[in-house]
Amino acid sequence: MAYDKEILDELAISDSEYDLIVERLGREPNYLELGLFGSLWSEHCGYKHSKPLLKLFASDNPRLLVSAGEENAGVVDIGDGFAIVFKIESHNHPSAIEPYQGAATGVGGIVRDIFAMGARPVALLNSLRFGPIEEERNKYLFDGVVSGISGYGNCIGVPNIGGEVFFSRSYAGNPLVNAMCLGLLKAEELIKATSGSVGNLLILAGSGTGKDGIHGASGLASRSFEDERELRPTVQVGNPFLEKILIEACLEVARTGKIDGMQDLGAAGLTSASVECAASGGSGIAIDIDTIPRRDEDMTPYEVMLSETQERMLVSVKPENLEFVTQIFDRWDIENTVIGKVTDSKKAQIIGDGELLADLPVELLTDPPQYVIDSVASPRLKELQNYDLNSIGLPGISPNLAFLKLLSSCNIACKESVYQRYDHQVQT
Repeated sequence: MAYDKEILDELAISDSEYDLIVERLGREPNYLELGLFGSLWSEHCGYKHSKPLLKLFASDNPRLLVSAGEENAGVVDIGDGFAIVFKIESHNHPSAIEPYQGAATGVGGIVRDIFAMGARPVALLNSLRFGPIEEERNKYLFDGVVSGISGYGNCIGVPNIGGEVFFSRSYAGNPLVNAMCLGLLKAEELIKATSGSVGNLLILAGSGTGKDGIHGASGLASRSFEDERELRPTVQVGNPFLEKILIEACLEVARTGKIDGMQDLGAAGLTSASVECAASGGSGIAIDIDTIPRRDEDMTPYEVMLSETQERMLVSVKPENLEFVTQIFDRWDIENTVIGKVTDSKKAQIIGDGELLADLPVELLTDPPQYVIDSVASPRLKELQNYDLNSIGLPGISPNLAFLKLLSSCNIACKESVYQRYDHQVQT
């Protein structure tokens, strides 16, 4: 084996998965190539355990405009030529490490999934779970997450129209942070995450690439929180003001009909966005890594490809439409650069300093092994199911006091302190 277990663990690649990579590739991958596999074969990007379950969802309804797992979000035809685009996604681990930025970028990422398909984001929702609020650590997570959701959502002008908060010992120190976004578009204007035709040019639009979020997709979700300082660089940092103008620029570009595909850069950054578009288009891609705008000039090709810097989009255009599209981004003051092209190689090729740094089949990168785990009912669940409620001894307390005690529970008490932080009237 060319790599020791510590490196494979950092990338969340098991020994058996590494052996499978070598077998299917016919050689040992270099370090950059191994990083691409680590991200794209992660649970976050590859759905190794959940894909078998997702396939059970019905997707043959004529009102469903995309199948489950086919695109960035679900799309439902609501009649009169319109469709709604919606998605819910968790940002649990990032929020446990850095609650404000973890929750904020959870909102930003889910919003980009919506407008990447040409839909205008019109509503946000959230579902949150925390440990007992009396404990300082849980209070810190609660305050940070709620502030992150409100801080990002309020700045981009998308109303937060509803949500829920629940507290339980089960979530002590490890919150669940689920964000949902709903968008609206004309069904005929739906944009898909595809590479388009061979010869198309790939535009990277939005923020300059930095070192934030590296290994966010592969390593973060599989690691413990023993050293938060070590894990904080894997949490992305959001810029909602940039996202606001990126929304407007991308929606204008989408409405022109001059682009063939659009994808946001989320988990695994440029790696995931470019390879998934190539897979959808049945093509290859060639990325010139030297052309990618960077916030940190000393970044390695590995860091550039796996950076999860927020507020970035990948757009595929025909050469004859390039100037038209870039003029729109320029008018919105959105940095945009041609970083590569669509090829007929069916490979993901990364080029730097005139050398081929990575050369991998797209099909292999997007086809991780799938695992089916046998479900086992916990003894505790069986015990609770057989519990006799009549055996509970009622305490000697008056109904009025019992009622007041119930009302004092954080799970019943008014959540005004949460929803007052959210702007629910913008766009009305």
